Amino acid sequence: MGNYSKVLLRFSAIFALIGAFLGSHMAGAGSLAFKTVHAHILVVGWLTLFAWAVYYKIFTPARTIIATLHVWSAIVGAIGLTAGMWLYYVRPFDLADGFVTVFFIVGGSILLLSFALFAVLTFMRTEDGK
Repeated sequence: MGNYSKVLLRFSAIFALIGAFLGSHMAGAGSLAFKTVHAHILVVGWLTLFAWAVYYKIFTPARTIIATLHVWSAIVGAIGLTAGMWLYYVRPFDLADGFVTVFFIVGGSILLLSFALFAVLTFMRTEDGK
């Protein structure tokens, strides 16, 4: 499970870097165009993935399949949600509205699944029996 902690921590660091860059870009440009994306990258990408990295460093869930699904749905969902938000709110490309909306919803749904899996993990026994 220490590996899960390291993977989540690394993705958390990438999200932190992107979020900080977006914040400084908005400040320099004098525009709040990325405010929603910036906030979610930092809250969902940086803080949530970091908190889950700490969880896996402290606890070892007994059922690794649920933990594996949790970790990868967290990463895919955080990327999908924030990329979907970027496509939806900023509209950097001329993509069909339906595609952008579905991309946004699917990313958010995968992240919601990750939160549900995390809730299940917190009620399960850990390998040390606690």
